[in-house]
Amino acid sequence: MSDNLAEQRIETVKRHMALEITHEWDAVIATFDHPRYEMYGTGQVFDGEAAVRAYFAASRTPFPDQGNEIISIAHGGDTVLVEFWLTGTHSGPLKIGDKLITPTGRSFRVRMAATFEFKPNSDRILCERPYFDQMAVLKALGIV
Repeated sequence: MSDNLAEQRIETVKRHMALEITHEWDAVIATFDHPRYEMYGTGQVFDGEAAVRAYFAASRTPFPDQGNEIISIAHGGDTVLVEFWLTGTHSGPLKIGDKLITPTGRSFRVRMAATFEFKPNSDRILCERPYFDQMAVLKALGIV
């Protein structure tokens, strides 16, 4: 693999993450070859554009200002690995199972990682896999 493709993939991930912050969902979707998220904190899978857009809506309802701050980023094989701070303020209703938690107004900042799998010989994402501890967010918000 060329160094140029590795650099393109890293730039795709940086752009993808920046677009998530600004809620430019059409542009986020355009970074994928096929939109797919596999959430390693909950085991949920969002496969296809409609499912991924539903995930965006559901995850931004409780945390409309959700952001990320890249700590480190690396490329290997067909994967880019990112370590980052996930941030946000609980300013909308949060659904956890059958419970609906009213906004607390509290903010969180938790350390996470995500892998981005790429289509071979391409700078288009096949799957984003965030690795996180949902309890860390809930603890930061004072919910648990």
